[in-house]
Amino acid sequence: MNDVLEINSGSLKDWTPRKLRDLPWHFLRKVMALNVTARSTSLRCGTPHDQRTKVDEEEQGINEQIFFVSDTDTKVSMNPLDVLCAVLLCSDSFLQQEILSKMSMCQFALPLLLPALDTPKCTLMLWAMRDIVRKWRPHSLAESRGFREESLVLTKMPTISFVRLGSCSFSKSKLLSEVLSPSQQHHDFFIQRDMESGNVPREIADGLVEISWFFPGGRKNLDLFPEPLAVTNLRGDIESHWLQFSFLTEVSSAVFIFAENITEREYTLLSSLKESTTKYYFILNRQAGKSSETLAFLNKLAPVLKLKNSHMLMKDSSTNKAKFVEKLQSTIQSIMNSSPKMIGIEDMAVTARELGIQIDEDRVEWQTASNCVKEITTEIKDVAYYKQEMLRLQGDLWKSLAKVEKEMCRMRRQGDIPAEKYKSQLKDKMLELRKQQNKYDLTDGLTKFINAIQHLLLVEKHYFLKWMKFQLDYIARGNLSKLRAEYKEKCKSLGDDPKQLAELDKLISSTSLGVEHFMRELGQFYEAECSMVKEGKILKSGRQFTHLPGIAADLMLEGFPIELIDGDASNIPLQWVTDVLTQLHVKLRGRSKMLVLTVLGVQSTGKSTLLNTMFGLQFAVSSGRCTRGAFMLLIQVTETLKKELGCDFILVIDTEGLKAPELAKLEDSYQHDNELATLVIGLSDITIVNMAMENTSEMKDILQIVVHAFLRMEKIGHKPNCQFVHQNVSDVSAHEQNMRDRKHLLEQLNEMIKAAAKMEKLNKEIKFSDIMEYDLEKHNWYIPGLWHGVPPMAPVNMGYSEKVYELKKYLFEFIKNRSLKRTPKDIPQFIEWVKSLWNAVKHENFIFSFRNSLIAEAYNQLSVKYSEWEWHFRKEMHLWITEKETAIHNFSPAELEADKSQYEMQQKLLCGEQRILELLKQYFESGAANLHLIEKYREDFIRSAKSLKNELESYSFKKCKEAIHIKKGQHKIANIQAEYMKVIEGKVDMLLEQCRRKESKLENKELEMEFEKMWKETFSELSPICLQKREIHEDIEFHLRKDLENRGSSVNQKIQEAGSLMNYRINSFTMRNEYLDFSFTSAVKHWFTKKQSHKTEKLAESLMDQCNSYIEERVCSKADYDETYCRELLHLINEKLQQEEVKKLQTSVCFEVDLKLHILGEASHAFQKMHEDFLKENDPQQRLEKLKPQYFSIFKDHYLEKDARQNRARDLCDQCLKPALMDYVSKRLGLEIVDDILSSGQSIEYASRSFFQFTVQKKLLEDGNFDNYVKYIINYETFVKAWIWRHILDYYREDADLEDLEEEILSTIIKKVRDALEKAKDESVKTVSAFLNNFCKVLQKDLIISKDSLLGIQFKNTADPDQFSTFIQTFLPDLQQQILAELKDLEIKSKLSSLPLKPQDEIFKRVFGCGKQCPFCKVPCEAGGGDHKEHFASVHRPQGLGRYQNLVTEKLTYSLCSSDVVSNTTFRNSDTDWKDHPYKEYRQYYPYWRIQPDPSITASDYWKFVFKEFNQQFAKEYGAKPADLPADWQKITKEQALESLKEAFTMK
Repeated sequence: MNDVLEINSGSLKDWTPRKLRDLPWHFLRKVMALNVTARSTSLRCGTPHDQRTKVDEEEQGINEQIFFVSDTDTKVSMNPLDVLCAVLLCSDSFLQQEILSKMSMCQFALPLLLPALDTPKCTLMLWAMRDIVRKWRPHSLAESRGFREESLVLTKMPTISFVRLGSCSFSKSKLLSEVLSPSQQHHDFFIQRDMESGNVPREIADGLVEISWFFPGGRKNLDLFPEPLAVTNLRGDIESHWLQFSFLTEVSSAVFIFAENITEREYTLLSSLKESTTKYYFILNRQAGKSSETLAFLNKLAPVLKLKNSHMLMKDSSTNKAKFVEKLQSTIQSIMNSSPKMIGIEDMAVTARELGIQIDEDRVEWQTASNCVKEITTEIKDVAYYKQEMLRLQGDLWKSLAKVEKEMCRMRRQGDIPAEKYKSQLKDKMLELRKQQNKYDLTDGLTKFINAIQHLLLVEKHYFLKWMKFQLDYIARGNLSKLRAEYKEKCKSLGDDPKQLAELDKLISSTSLGVEHFMRELGQFYEAECSMVKEGKILKSGRQFTHLPGIAADLMLEGFPIELIDGDASNIPLQWVTDVLTQLHVKLRGRSKMLVLTVLGVQSTGKSTLLNTMFGLQFAVSSGRCTRGAFMLLIQVTETLKKELGCDFILVIDTEGLKAPELAKLEDSYQHDNELATLVIGLSDITIVNMAMENTSEMKDILQIVVHAFLRMEKIGHKPNCQFVHQNVSDVSAHEQNMRDRKHLLEQLNEMIKAAAKMEKLNKEIKFSDIMEYDLEKHNWYIPGLWHGVPPMAPVNMGYSEKVYELKKYLFEFIKNRSLKRTPKDIPQFIEWVKSLWNAVKHENFIFSFRNSLIAEAYNQLSVKYSEWEWHFRKEMHLWITEKETAIHNFSPAELEADKSQYEMQQKLLCGEQRILELLKQYFESGAANLHLIEKYREDFIRSAKSLKNELESYSFKKCKEAIHIKKGQHKIANIQAEYMKVIEGKVDMLLEQCRRKESKLENKELEMEFEKMWKETFSELSPICLQKREIHEDIEFHLRKDLENRGSSVNQKIQEAGSLMNYRINSFTMRNEYLDFSFTSAVKHWFTKKQSHKTEKLAESLMDQCNSYIEERVCSKADYDETYCRELLHLINEKLQQEEVKKLQTSVCFEVDLKLHILGEASHAFQKMHEDFLKENDPQQRLEKLKPQYFSIFKDHYLEKDARQNRARDLCDQCLKPALMDYVSKRLGLEIVDDILSSGQSIEYASRSFFQFTVQKKLLEDGNFDNYVKYIINYETFVKAWIWRHILDYYREDADLEDLEEEILSTIIKKVRDALEKAKDESVKTVSAFLNNFCKVLQKDLIISKDSLLGIQFKNTADPDQFSTFIQTFLPDLQQQILAELKDLEIKSKLSSLPLKPQDEIFKRVFGCGKQCPFCKVPCEAGGGDHKEHFASVHRPQGLGRYQNLVTEKLTYSLCSSDVVSNTTFRNSDTDWKDHPYKEYRQYYPYWRIQPDPSITASDYWKFVFKEFNQQFAKEYGAKPADLPADWQKITKEQALESLKEAFTMK
């Protein structure tokens, strides 16, 4: 059976048999696909083209060959009955059952007695027919429109047998087919000689007894017979197959014997039947010359077989066929009217055993399985009672559990109870229900069921499950028919009493009983035990049911369906399903990639039949029971096809019918359908939506449900493919004719999508094509009705099978193409989807409730990647700016004017942005796991890249502008300096001449005195140029007054009274009551003042920190003060105060004025000192004074005629290169530190915002320090900065690490210096001056070399440039060691603080994100990129931790916004104008926040634990009373808190 069901490449091709060995597989494939041409066994030995050519090549004219019958047909084929017998003899009993079921649907005659190949024995095919169930309407029920539904083998009816005595000139089988066919519709029930290959001599099928049936449809004018009838047909002569004939005489009401004539031989043979009670009829072929002999023997037989004239039917070539058929039908009718034997196939087994005929059920395995089943089913009389008493866990307890579980998510009956308290109550209720479940022991029936599926051999187990199905179906059908009859009676007697009818309705819907109910009960025992273990009520060692998931997984592997959704309770036993699938994954050794295919549709539109036809699956096709829920079944894929399809299995999910009429009256029917559709569409890769074209209103209903589900999927990033199957459309032109219908359907879908969007509270315009790839032409399938004619006698429509095959081929082609773009889910991923979809489905607002760890993981991976790309871009720009600043500093005035840094910057930024966008595109095309799920976030990251470019553009422009401003300010001073140096150098020259002319040689002391005297005289002669000192605070005061000039007289007066800005400093700012501006009642005012005061103080601190950073940045630039600094500071303050969030604080003008006074006061002090430092540093005389030792050294060396080349080279290293190299290291070190940390082992915590949050919260939990928690919650930004700063310091507490970085940076630039020396030397320069100019030019982007010092070194330097270069090279190693030693001596804290690029700031930007906080609990946003549409956080915290308290009781509140958003609770704040607003509608005020419900009961345990641990401390800290926390919070342990943290951030 498994071989046939396994999907291989052969089952997906149009397969034509070309050799005899192809025929069995051809038959099997066709019959499994319900193709009525399955019995065609002709071989196609060439293409139709070959045959045409052959015809064309034939000779002209006609020859004598036309008079000879060609036997080519018989030579290259095989009789269909031989093929059937061969296939059945080679099949296991389960495949035989499936073949006969499919043959029955095709209205083929079935083998009743199968001849054996090597023995005279034959086999009664009782087991093979057990699966067949037929519905019919006898004429006795025609008026009441009732019907009968029964297993074929159990249905008692008259059996009429047709046999052949000797040879026969006309076809018995053809006649039988005509007898059973309605006059308007002929069907070949039996193979006959005029059919394709029917004339091929039989090799093994002689002795085969076939059986076919007639079932009435309740239409008196059309039905041939009023009651069911069985007709058997013995293949071959009765003389050769006397055993089969004897069997037929015993079980039949009448036997019709076909004979040409009766002779002595025939008479002797038939005389042995004298004891038989069966009626015998003869159908004789009238033959001239033999009539008298036949008549004589018939008269002799008459008393033996009780023959009369009416028992003789004569036929010859002149007999009218239609009249003869009518006469035969009339004869059969008379037999049926005369109290015939009523016997079922199961009853025939008794006769068969007596005659020594084998029965396919008489096997040891079957008997063992049958006995096991009987032990269980004998107890079942009343299904509803049995389920209530014996399957207790899945009854009211499970349904109550399901309701409590959903109520936990929807909180509709919350009333006035606080959300968290209500949740705790529901949690306790759930636990209580699980305790009640756990009290029950396994019933006797369940114990036997477990033993059977666990201990029986594999074949026995399969028999057991099949036999269970038959028995339970039989019992359920019996119960159902009684209830239907009762319902009819009640309808007549009660009229419209809805209450009683509703009770009966409920009873009818609960009469289904199948193997799934037993499996469901096992699942509940398992779930109850698991929950007890979790609560610590049962030790892990004391568990009884751990083996059950493994048993269920084995069943799935063996091809049995397992229940995914329990339709009766509308719930998923999540732990059970998870553990069963996990076991399955283990059994498959992790090779569990699977493609999920789902069928959805209105009830009774042939969903299960469609799956059965496509894949031969064993889903229950309507067997008198109404199934609810969804079942999943695995289909094996051959090894070769696995590679093509990209998956190891296909998982098919079959669902109950949507809009089921028997379920429609039950509570929440529409919601149940909606949940089901959302869940299965969410799980599937391909969804087949099955619709019956004749029912347009139901079609609209199902489309509404399906469209709603697809909208939800699109919003969560999952886009399954959808195929619309329109059944019962038979016209060949259907596809063309329905073009308008398809367009109309699309219009309807667009309307429905708009309605669904409103229901999901999505405001934007949306079309059906926006939510899924939908092709009008390719994704609509028009399939003819299943039946060719009117059931119960209609065969399967040929067109149905072919269209379903086309659909199957298309689906597999689609799967192949899809696997190239997207990796199918494996079982762990499927489990995650089940969990997350089910959690979201339980909430009313699906889209905003959906959370999936696979999506979270994929999003995190993208965020990590984006962070890497962002840092790379930032680093590139920082390096470019550093080089640019250095180059600008080295520019001459002419070069500065000609500078094109603006254009260069734009190109660099554009390249950086494009690179990120390209990397993003490549990432989405890379085939990384689950990328299709985060496609919707792509736009966020594209916007973030553009936003990053704008940020870096603004920063770069500002830095370049600043560098140019500083350089322009230095030009004037540099010119004066150059003039002064010329004068000094002239004086030094004159002094040198004078000293040389003196007779006596001067000593060092005398030289020093002479030089000092000259220096003083020269300085007194130089015209003093003093740089003008300004009072900076006056300039800032002017700008402040200008900023506030339009704010009214009171503000002006306050500024007048404020006095000088020099009296204010940031640290002297304190909060005052007059800073808040509102009027409330005293109780509200007290609470509100306290709360707003905290917020305002926090705002002031944040703004002062921001301004302080700006001031520090400006001071570090070492430029002169510029008035734009003050304007920028005021702009910073005003921008912050104009934000909506700040306006809501209702601060007074007094607050604004005081804040500006204190910030600008601090700026005045800092900028005044900066200005004075600049004047001091850039005073020409001061700078000249610094060069005095250098000039004296040159003077002395020249006078003493020393070789000063080495000294000059050393001076260059000490006075020019050393400061430049120190500056270079300082500028690069910050970048390298960030790089080092991000590539270190600890980099994961900075990889994305979510990772960072997890790391911080985990560390806080480990440390258990209350003060740290307060800082983290209240001053998040400050806390994060401090955390990063501390981490960097700890990381480099071993100085060696930092030394390595410094040495690496220094080595790089020293190499550049060496290269520059070589390059400058190669320019063939003659003077040191020219050499140094070249040297500086080469390094102008890397080093800022002091021009003053350089001029001094060039003065009177007559050294050879090559020699000078060599001297410098010899001093470089010492210089390098000297610099490293000095860097090592610096204290790490001060070293890192003085870096131009602060590493802590860069890492902070990476993990801080947009800085937005949840409007309720203030948890920070974790969304990746800098410019995202929505803010979200993995876990929210109790609002009391963020200072919220009850206005009346002053107790801290413990509500969680992730619970509130699904509850009936309201909130009010300044945003709502202090009016109550439902939490469920929070997006009305906060549209950019996505606050999701907790994915599980334990998800928020981390913050619950923190709150309960520090409840008293938080209350004291916030000046409130401790919260009255729910009792179950007290039970949460530190370990559980850590587990919940891992769960929330998907770190398991």
